[in-house]
Amino acid sequence: MTAPTPELRWHAIGRRKESVARVYLTPGSGKWNINGRTLGDYFPRPSLVSHIQQPFTATDTLGAFDVKGNCRGGGVTGQAGAMRLGIARALCLADDRHRKKLREQGLLTRDPRAVERKKPGRAGARKRFQFSKR
Repeated sequence: MTAPTPELRWHAIGRRKESVARVYLTPGSGKWNINGRTLGDYFPRPSLVSHIQQPFTATDTLGAFDVKGNCRGGGVTGQAGAMRLGIARALCLADDRHRKKLREQGLLTRDPRAVERKKPGRAGARKRFQFSKR
């Protein structure tokens, strides 16, 4: 099998929480390869699979591209969000007409939420130690 020409391969990076996902799209039959595993194997929860596939369903391109992804850092939810953003960005590079649909559904916006840091003198970020009056 020959490698696709550089102009038929799109690369984008997605981030969410502590996770970073590098996504490569090539025209194909809809094969998934995430860190050497299939989509359902790497993300066993169906809710995460549908979350990742949102950019494809929004642009009616589900099964039109082969997806190769490298995920690093964070947990499964963060990696799924990073994959979703990377796929949406790569779809915009593949065809700029997808940008409007993806923007309307909020798929091109990076989710800024992250874990709040622990504060000194407290049990956690916001939790206090138990108060005793006497």
